[in-house]
Formats: sequence, C-alpha cells, structure tokens
Amino acid sequence: MTVPRRPGGAQRIPEPTRRRDAGPPVWTGREASFDLTTVVARLVEHESARAEAPSPEPHERVSAVLLALVDGPRGAEVLLTRRTEHLSSHRGEISFPGGRLDEGEDVVSAARREADEEVGIDPSSVRVVARLSPISTFVSRSFIVPVVATIEQRPELRPNPSEVDRAFWTPLVELVRADTFDWEWWTFSRRDDTERPMFFFHLDDETVWGATARLLHELLCVVHGANHFDLPAW
Repeated sequence: MTVPRRPGGAQRIPEPTRRRDAGPPVWTGREASFDLTTVVARLVEHESARAEAPSPEPHERVSAVLLALVDGPRGAEVLLTRRTEHLSSHRGEISFPGGRLDEGEDVVSAARREADEEVGIDPSSVRVVARLSPISTFVSRSFIVPVVATIEQRPELRPNPSEVDRAFWTPLVELVRADTFDWEWWTFSRRDDTERPMFFFHLDDETVWGATARLLHELLCVVHGANHFDLPAW
C-alpha cells in the first residue's frame, strides 16, 4: 500500500531527463535510536571507519556547512534554514548554515562563523563531534564539507533577513517517516546514462532536496547503522 506523502513546500525542483523510483530506504528493517548521545556515538564511529576524505579539485571552491544538533522531546533535532528569495543562487531552498571559507580559514571555523552570521548561534556554544562525507556539486563547482556539532542549550534563533527567511529545528525521527522520505535515480543528460541518487524529505510545509537532502540521508544512515558508502558520488 502506498503511503500518501506529506504536502511539502514550494521549492523549485528541476526535472531530470529520466527518473525512476529507488525503492525503500537503505535503512529499511534496521532499528535506530534517536537519543542524542547515541546519535553522537554513531557519528564518531562512522567518521573513524570512513576512508580518507577526498580533497577538492583545483576548480572547486571549498565551503563548510554546519549540521547543528540539539536534544529535544523526541530525541536529536537538526537545524534547517530556508534561503531568501533574493539570493543569486539556490533561492528558497532548504539548507544548513554555511558558506565559502574566508582566506586562511578552516572548515570548522567557517561553519561556526556562518551559523553565527545566518542565525545568531554563538560560536563558543558549538561542540564539533564529526564530519560527514564531502560533496562536490556540479552547478556551483563547490566542495562542501559537512561539520556535525551539538549545542547543549537550544539557542534563540535570529535569522539574518539578507540570507535566511526561516530557521527551524526538525526531529530526526520526523525525517524517516514513511510519508516524508523518498528517493529516486535521476539521469541528467540524454548523452550520458549515468544515474545519480536524489533524496527528498517532504515536510508539512517545506521540501528538502539536493545537497542538503543527501547530507541528511547520510546522517540518517549513520543513525541506523546502514551502509552509506555504497552509494555513488553525487
């Protein structure tokens, strides 16, 4: 029986040349604990088991994003933002706080700085616990390094209106609901049959897709102890 999906949002999602359903989630049949302490332990274990992370290509610009986690009534929650409509790229998309590195800056410092600039999170409150797999994007030619951190006290979010329309916490348990997550295999060119996985999280009023959804997918695979390494590069 097909489960009706949640409404999602008005995000602009492109149409591929070809698409096909990818089936059930990778974590199907696996138990998961969304307790923040357990999530952090799995993240640390995941990073230590991962092969050496790739380095950016010469043409790629390095960026860092912050996957901020707090403890909530239903376990770990992750911070998401919606980009403003007047930005030059990725307008209205759901994302993590983040951006390009300043001269001489490392990825952790950049992730903390961007979270402060975009939503007012005090950098000193951000405790880094792990990194997820870097992502190279085709359109923006970015090399995105995901930094995962915990924040002990839930901060008051202050979205910067020049960059962020909305900032909100989403329980991880919400993201694995049968009416929320789905994924497909997309082909982007008639001349190239290469298929790439595309992930979607349909919330009640927003749809998460693209690089943000791929990072959330890896995070949820880690929580379930599922093997994310087998998926091809994005």
